[in-house]
Amino acid sequence: MSDTFSICARETLLRSYVFTVERRTISHQGETYTRDVAMHPGAVAIVAVNDRDEVAFVRQYRATVDQVLWEIPAGTIDLTDSDALFTAQRELLEEVGVEASSWTLIADVYVSPGWTDQIMHIFEARGLSDARRAPDGPEENAAEVVWLDRARVRTLLEDGVINDATLTIGLRHYLGVNDDS
Repeated sequence: MSDTFSICARETLLRSYVFTVERRTISHQGETYTRDVAMHPGAVAIVAVNDRDEVAFVRQYRATVDQVLWEIPAGTIDLTDSDALFTAQRELLEEVGVEASSWTLIADVYVSPGWTDQIMHIFEARGLSDARRAPDGPEENAAEVVWLDRARVRTLLEDGVINDATLTIGLRHYLGVNDDS
């Protein structure tokens, strides 16, 4: 592989409130080609573990796949609060209605680098205390919060019920921590 790739032109095709689509012209060894890239400010996801060693799930409708999915709390980093931890704290409160005293970064992963620059910051949150849930938008308002133990989490993963990459990474971490089986 050559390291002689360079972006020689950029054209904005679309600006939305969440992302921008940019057409990039790339130069490599005397040739040029284009790629459309969804530029995203980044996002967070949280593996929230309560004092009973259960994980918080959000059962939420997603228009992109027209399904209700199993998810962990997650959200987009706003341009006004570009700090990933602050965003994670806000999302955990909004979606689940808890605050955490202990935060650990599990991973920073690209969601799908073939078409977007979005990076997902996955945190583990512990030392949870109840607070007022503050859902934002119709999907969050209709979402169901479910707490599941290790056995149920393992079953969901093994049965293929969970098909979200971020969730899988977070849950594999959870199952690998203090797992006696």
